[in-house]
Amino acid sequence: MTNRSRDLQLDWLRAFVAAVDGGSLSAACRVVHRSPAALSMQIKKLEQAAAVPLLLRDARRFALTPAGERLLPKAREVLLAHAAAQSALETVPVTGHVRFGFPEDYAAAHLGPALRRFAQTHPEVEVEMVCAQSTVLIPALTAGDLDVALVTQDRPSRGTRLFDEAYVWVGLASSPVWQRDPLPLAVFEPGSMARKMPEQALRRAGRRYRIAYQSPSTVGLLAVVQSGLAVAAVKRSSCPPELVQLDTRHGLPPLARLQVAAVIASSARKDAAAQALHDHVVEELRRS
Repeated sequence: MTNRSRDLQLDWLRAFVAAVDGGSLSAACRVVHRSPAALSMQIKKLEQAAAVPLLLRDARRFALTPAGERLLPKAREVLLAHAAAQSALETVPVTGHVRFGFPEDYAAAHLGPALRRFAQTHPEVEVEMVCAQSTVLIPALTAGDLDVALVTQDRPSRGTRLFDEAYVWVGLASSPVWQRDPLPLAVFEPGSMARKMPEQALRRAGRRYRIAYQSPSTVGLLAVVQSGLAVAAVKRSSCPPELVQLDTRHGLPPLARLQVAAVIASSARKDAAAQALHDHVVEELRRS
């Protein structure tokens, strides 16, 4: 095989990465703005150039082959370098004001370095930050009150998927309230995915529970758990060392992982500053 036959075109790599991140053909099409037939053809051409299968397909989702696992990080690097090269050719700096929303517990865990680097690369963009739960941020995006947000994905078409967030049950070791029936539970606000997920897990397991406390704040939930009054399901990255992580050995069912996505409001898509922040958050958080 000649070197020329192994040329990997940017559109092919972009289609491949979108398919992996979206998990399905329909989700990937929305990201790269191609028809299913065109996207499938780009992935097929990439596999022909690579001379090995890269994706396994079933009726609903894509999965990576070993060769796809090796290619994925390199494909991301190529696309990131290409975006950087395009930025270097911009003669007019991006300016403007962007309203960016995110939940409080994502800020410390994921956003600090990304926002610092954005300020360095786009010094003339003013970013107004709004800290709230996804149940508040999503309606604000729809209403045009926010330009970009980082949210828990409530459906596959909501934004660009970045990563999955692991959730764990937490409790206070000196107060084993998980042994009570019904189980006292501290939960997030009604309507949030982070509330629906643990309640659904308990119902599927046939475990009785009662709502002992509810709040949109992770800090509030953890304060109740630290008081020994209830158990809660929180992001693994939010679990403080003084609490114990609970599992099936404590009579609690496994928890699903929730998907995190970056969303840009339709009203902001033609705004260069908003698009720059959205693309930067996507690239930074995927890379990290």
